[in-house]
Amino acid sequence: MSGGRLVTATSAKSGSTVTAVVNGVSTTVQVARDLTVAAGDVLLVERVGAQWFAYARVFASAPTAPPNDDPPPPKPTITTGTLIVAPVETRSWRPSYGWRSDNTDVYQGEYGGWGNHTGAVFYGRKPRSLAGATVTKATIKVKRLSAGTYAAQSTTLRLVTQATRPGGAPTLGSTTAGPSIAVGSQTTFTIPDAWAQAMVDGTAGGLAVYDSSGSPYVRFAGRGSWSPAFTLAISWRRG
Repeated sequence: MSGGRLVTATSAKSGSTVTAVVNGVSTTVQVARDLTVAAGDVLLVERVGAQWFAYARVFASAPTAPPNDDPPPPKPTITTGTLIVAPVETRSWRPSYGWRSDNTDVYQGEYGGWGNHTGAVFYGRKPRSLAGATVTKATIKVKRLSAGTYAAQSTTLRLVTQATRPGGAPTLGSTTAGPSIAVGSQTTFTIPDAWAQAMVDGTAGGLAVYDSSGSPYVRFAGRGSWSPAFTLAISWRRG
């Protein structure tokens, strides 16, 4: 036999029983024969074996939280924030020449028969500092430099597996439409949440601009030309 405790009836007495909240669980409670119970009444109950018995009502009316009722579980804590990630390197690759060493800009396309560029951006390990968080938005800053047609040109953005520059060509994954801006313009461009999530989870490490046709020819500023180039802002949530 357990000691008495206070619980809240959630229904009126029906026959010889009533439902009440016991230990946070709706429970069928046997009621003393001469005891009238309404929903909301606070009952003094005692357990005999596996069965709870109510033998008295207490208080003039039900308090907001009976003293012995278990409190509701706390709401989960949700935290949010934004992580700013500068690239560890920006560079462009051409199949016959390898990585360009004359500048750090990010090229798409081919000019003058010198090979089709893959312009790549690598973010290192910093996105992994958010491991376990959910990405809610991700953006990059881009600026277009003089090269090719002055007007806005379409680009193709790719997800890159490596977090740092490999010796050979970068490994390209998913694709989406990239920034389209005129020479001299700059913008903040939104990338897919799933791409930034892949960087947080460690299955991807960078971005690239690449079109298999070699056109249009576009040059974006790299870290050596413009300090905010391809800075990644990852908005995140935990909880």
